[in-house]
Parts: sequence; C-alpha cells; structure tokens
Amino acid sequence: MPGNSFGQLFRITTFGESHGEAIGVVVDGCPPGLALSEKDIQPDLGRRKPGQSKITTARKEQDTIHILSGVFNGKTTGTPIMLMAYNKDAKPADYEKLKDIYRPSHADYTYDLKYGIRDWRGSGRASARETLARVAAGAIAKKYLAQKCGVEFLSHVVQVGAIRADIDMQKVNAKAIDASMVRCPDKNTSEKMLRLIEQIRKEGDSVGGIIRGLIRNVPGGLGEPVFDKLPADLGKAMLSINAVKGFDFGSGFGGSIMRGSDHNDEFLPQTPKGALIKKISTKTNNSGGTLGGISTGQDIYFRVAFKPVASIALEQDTVTRSGKATKLNVQGRHDPCVLPRAVPIVDAMAALVIMDHYLRHKAQNS
Repeated sequence: MPGNSFGQLFRITTFGESHGEAIGVVVDGCPPGLALSEKDIQPDLGRRKPGQSKITTARKEQDTIHILSGVFNGKTTGTPIMLMAYNKDAKPADYEKLKDIYRPSHADYTYDLKYGIRDWRGSGRASARETLARVAAGAIAKKYLAQKCGVEFLSHVVQVGAIRADIDMQKVNAKAIDASMVRCPDKNTSEKMLRLIEQIRKEGDSVGGIIRGLIRNVPGGLGEPVFDKLPADLGKAMLSINAVKGFDFGSGFGGSIMRGSDHNDEFLPQTPKGALIKKISTKTNNSGGTLGGISTGQDIYFRVAFKPVASIALEQDTVTRSGKATKLNVQGRHDPCVLPRAVPIVDAMAALVIMDHYLRHKAQNS
C-alpha cells in the first residue's frame, strides 16, 4: 500500500507537493466533542513555517490553515477532519534547471527510479514542506492529550554540528525552548550554535545536528507488544521525517557500554493505594519511560539525528537523468540547518504516536 498514511485508530493521510497548489491532511479517528478551531493549530505551524528567522529559508509562507470538514459548531464530530494550507510563495522556476539533473544526497534519483516520473519543483512530495500537514494533525493530538492527561511535548535542539549542549531535562520548558532562535534552551550554547549556522549559511553550505524529544505526563500502559511497542512506533515516526539519519531511545547507544548494575533503573518504595502501583518511581530513567515497549508513566525521551540539508550553493559533481557528468550548485531558497524548524515536527510525530496508542489502550482496557 502507498505510504501516505500513518497511525491506526488515530490515522492521518497527507497530500500535496512543495510547489503545488496546497498542502493538506485528512485526520481520521479524532474523538467527537473536542473544541477545535484554526487558532488551535496555527501556533504550531508558525514554529515550523519558512522565513521565520535569518537562519531559515527565505521562502515566505504564512501557512494559514483551513479546517474544511469534521468540525461543527466549534467541536469535532468524530468524522474525518480535513486541513489544508495553500502555497502562496511557490517559485517552481527556481528549480527548472534541475528537472534533468540529480542533486547529490537528494531524493531526485530514487523518486525517478521508483515512479519513472518526478516533480522537480522543489522535489514535490520529497520536500520537507509536506511536514506542514503532519504538524497540523499533530496539533489536534497535542490538544486532546493535554486536556485528557496533561501530556507535554518539549522537543529541543541539543547539538548543531560539533557544538553540543548539556541540558538538564528536568528544567526544560516551552518558554526556554522558544526563546532561542535555534530552539536550544541553553542560552550560551544556543548563541554558539547560531553563530555556526550563520557562518555556514554565508559559505553556501549546510549543517546537521540532534534534537532530543521529551514527553512528560504520558499515561502508563501505552504500547502494543510485540511489534507495536511504543519506542518502535516512535522510531518509525521519527525516521519518516525528512533528513533524519538516526534515532535512539532512553540511554540509547550509550547504554551499550554500561553494565547492567549501572544501567538498571532501581525501583523506589511507594505506599500502594490499591493492588497495583499506578505510577512507578525509580532512581534513574535509563529506560526512557518504557519497559517492554510499554510506557511506565515516567518521562519519555529520545534523540533524533538530522543530516545536513542536501541542497547547497557550493559546486558539486553529479549526473543528468541520462547519466552524463555535469556540475551543479543549487540555487533557490533552502535552510542552512533544518533543526530549528524540525523541532515542532518531532513534537507532532511524537503526539501522533502517543495519541494513537492512547486510543488503542482505551479501546482495549475501557
């Protein structure tokens, strides 16, 4: 089946191309009765939109969202919700010279290989512009989960290039994240990251880095072993984002060099209020908020590694569609670093996963 849909009970299907008429999403499975308007969605799109700062692409899009179905008298009806934003600043002419050339490390060649045709206007569906639809859908999931369980999604940048921040997860908050143009809540490190991105932009190059996903107040018991474990679905969600090259969960690869006596999260005693402890407490949280693929009620955290943007202004060797050698320096409007705009995308994909598993858990255990 085509890979344009995500989720089971809370299911989204995205549509649209980078320089087409519009980008949109159909959200199916949202419970009825949730108060919802465009004002609930627009702030998240504002965090993702192009042209928001001097270190993002110069493309100017307001990304104004329209709710076209699934809401009546200000509340969700339980039927499919259609969300759409029209492209206002598309400039396909910027890409015309690329229609017969493959950009190094881009999806140009593989889309051609798979379909025998490709949309060369900003790479069509392969463009990160498609993620607008994910963020719009994720905003609905975030509102529902916040009201039902107080769940918070606090993804933030922890590394750009070789510059790394040492951030106490217990102190991370939304205000500190958005106070930084880079969306790194450590002010001093954020300024260093900003200088690096500006330098690389002036050089016509790009740089990658790492975003840490952080989810608070997740109910215990979410996850469907064995194949739909919560970390497994989070991993798939993150690896579906453009430019993502790596995902690790909890202690991640660092846990591979630890001993069990150091890595194990020892349980702390509690006064039970019933036959089963509803929320555990441990000395550490190397497990990242899940055990056996099921949430414990503790903070969930993971890391997502992004490669440098493939479209750069420096001259590179490549080939045409027929295999002829040629030179290329990509023109147009591109991010020198995707991380600041990718933070709300990581939040959105995490919210879609948690929402889907919350509904699945409720259906099984109501």
